[in-house]
Amino acid sequence: MTEASHPIVWLHHAGQHLGLVPSLGGSVAAWQIDDPHDSQDTPARIDLWRPWDGNTPDLYQMASFAMVPWSNRISGGGFEHAGQFHPMQPNRAGEPYPIHGDGWLQPWQLSQPAPDTLVMTLRSTCFDGNPYDYESVQTFRLVDGGLDQDVVVRHRGAQPLPYGIGVHPWFPRTPATRITAPVQAVWLCGDDPLPTEHTTQFPPGWDLNHGASAHGDLIDNGYTGWGGTAQIDWPEQGLKLTAHMPDFDKDGGIDQHYCLVYRPPQGPAFCFEPITQPIDAFHMPGQPGLRVLAQGEACALRVQWRVSALV
Repeated sequence: MTEASHPIVWLHHAGQHLGLVPSLGGSVAAWQIDDPHDSQDTPARIDLWRPWDGNTPDLYQMASFAMVPWSNRISGGGFEHAGQFHPMQPNRAGEPYPIHGDGWLQPWQLSQPAPDTLVMTLRSTCFDGNPYDYESVQTFRLVDGGLDQDVVVRHRGAQPLPYGIGVHPWFPRTPATRITAPVQAVWLCGDDPLPTEHTTQFPPGWDLNHGASAHGDLIDNGYTGWGGTAQIDWPEQGLKLTAHMPDFDKDGGIDQHYCLVYRPPQGPAFCFEPITQPIDAFHMPGQPGLRVLAQGEACALRVQWRVSALV
């Protein structure tokens, strides 16, 4: 599983460079900008998402991937909907639960409808025994100063099912990197990463409202009441990256935002994940954030990423 067998398709626009790998889970290989301090004809590039090395088979080493038709973990061996239990199998080595959907495990089809835009499409029919019959479209558009990223999922099955969406970018972390986002509460967990307690009392170093270091003890937790904006600062590079997630599917009456932070104690990167549902929402009362789609209905997640000087 190398770049030779899974080629990167590049989009260059507005001083940015976006590399996609459709055959490898519809993933992103890299998102880079030209170094604003480099005056050469071919300036050096700065990674905004941690780049794939072009070789490792671990899909968690991609720069980013979409999570469809659900995000994060589902416990209980599956979920119940409308009186029917739908069994689900674990889909990643070392994980006891199915995680991040199944779109990231399948090849996507690529098209380019405009010079600044790349689109990847997936038609999935009960992959690996899952109950989901759907199609998904990822759209990446490079604009001046950033990237517009859309993920749309449309249900094709005869019986309605609950859906969720997320995106899973990895951000490089320098010693001074910080993440700031307006949030109201966090789900805590034990040794098992499933949520056990919802609290407005953030553990030390976890409060995104005042900015949290990208380094520290493990965070692998979902936040609720996210205001839909976030900022990542790289002081050493004089750059910041902001994210804005417009209200999730207003037409469907859903305006609650969720996000997840994965901050491993070691390694060169961390994750800030815009998501439409809490972890294991399938087993929470009311299935918060999940959207039940009938045949032909769709839901979408949209994120506007913008990079600028840190002042």
